[in-house]
Amino acid sequence: MTDASPDRTALTVRYGDVALAPEKLWQMINPLFFTGNSISLFNIDLGHSGDEELEREILEQVGSYGRQLGHLGDVVEVLMNMVDESGLSPDDRDKFAVLRGEFAQIRQLKDGSGGD
Repeated sequence: MTDASPDRTALTVRYGDVALAPEKLWQMINPLFFTGNSISLFNIDLGHSGDEELEREILEQVGSYGRQLGHLGDVVEVLMNMVDESGLSPDDRDKFAVLRGEFAQIRQLKDGSGGD
């Protein structure tokens, strides 16, 4: 049985004398997150490392995850250029082609944005 009278703003669901849901629901939503001296609209949790302080230090002093992955991609592309693809299976050649295409897309985006 439900009770939704005009003078109430919430729907009350009852089974006999027991309310199955609270009559009023209220939750404060604060979309801003404060971390140290920065304020952000979103907080993204990428998981936890074994040493979060060391990870923060690496991100600040070495580079972001994207920058680190970019450097790894550059090295992988150099190594891929050293491989004689004629000895690879068609499936493995396709994998190389897909990755080469992704590297090309990344270069285009970086060239268009002035990134390094």
